[in-house]
Amino acid sequence: MTNFVLAAQAAQGGGMSMIIMMVAIFAIMWFFMIKPQQKKQKEIQKFQNELSEGQQVITGGGIYGTVKSIDLAKNTVDVKIARDVIITVDKSYVFKDPTSVPTTK
Repeated sequence: MTNFVLAAQAAQGGGMSMIIMMVAIFAIMWFFMIKPQQKKQKEIQKFQNELSEGQQVITGGGIYGTVKSIDLAKNTVDVKIARDVIITVDKSYVFKDPTSVPTTK
C-alpha cells in the first residue's frame, strides 16, 4: 500500500514539472525567436513609413533602385532602376538597401 501512495505522489509531481518545462520552453522561444522577429518587423515598418524621394532601396523581388515618387493614396512607390526605367512597386515591398551609404541631412 505504501508503494502505491508513493507512486501516486510521484505522478502528481511529474505533471507539475511537465507544465513548468513547457512554460520554460515557450519563454525561451519567445526571447530567442518571436521577440527579435517582432523588433525587426517594427524597424522595416518604420523605414517604409519614413520613405522619401531619392532614397536607395531594394524591392521584395531583389531589384535595386532609387525612389522617384511616393503615392500615399495608392500605397505605391515609383522606383528608378535604370536610365529612363521606372517601375511602380507596392510600398510594403520596398526595403532598405544594405549597400547604400546613409546620407547626412
